[in-house]
Amino acid sequence: MELALDTSTEIASIALSRCGEVEAEMTWPSRQNHTVELVPNLLHLLHEAKIKLQEIDAIIVAKGPGSFNGLRVGVGTAKGLAFALGIPLVGIGTLEVEAFPYAKTGLPICPVQDAGRGEIAVASYQLQKGEWQKRVEEHITTVEELANNIASKTIFCGRFSPDIAQQIERQLGERAVIVCTSLRRAGFLAELGWRRLERGEIDRPTTLQPLYLRRPSVTIKMTEAGR
Repeated sequence: MELALDTSTEIASIALSRCGEVEAEMTWPSRQNHTVELVPNLLHLLHEAKIKLQEIDAIIVAKGPGSFNGLRVGVGTAKGLAFALGIPLVGIGTLEVEAFPYAKTGLPICPVQDAGRGEIAVASYQLQKGEWQKRVEEHITTVEELANNIASKTIFCGRFSPDIAQQIERQLGERAVIVCTSLRRAGFLAELGWRRLERGEIDRPTTLQPLYLRRPSVTIKMTEAGR
């Protein structure tokens, strides 16, 4: 039995799966309340599914990019559970989770996340010859820079504003297939995590870190203030 946790955005999602197949799942608008809502909702899901925490064999967590507070809570909880239970831990990129539902289209998939300051966090994935592959690593860019690197019809998915969607459509025209997803599903996270577990690819609780791509603004201000 695997436990998947995704608190990387204001929409939180958790799932219980067996060999990657979801048996129970819960998604809710947490906004900035991950700290007080994650564990109670996890205990509720375990209770409803009649599963004991000790029956969990692996922890799968969305590692970002995303909100600083959400990632801190999700990754911290996942690491704590994996260490306490002595079970494997797997971290999966949030943008990969966003892209995975569209894998079977065969098209390149570019998950987009609003990064503020006129920038976006993106990556690129595609199912090629039956293999799910990352084509471009997660990075921060602008819509204009992104469009310059898109040569063929591409699916754009994730959580981003209508303004960003319009910018992408203006830049790319018919090459852009916009799919604005409003809910996150830990079920997709569970499936991706199980694939890694089957390959023996696990992370260490002592070394797994959230993928922020950009330092939190409060950190930048404190650092600059100390100069």
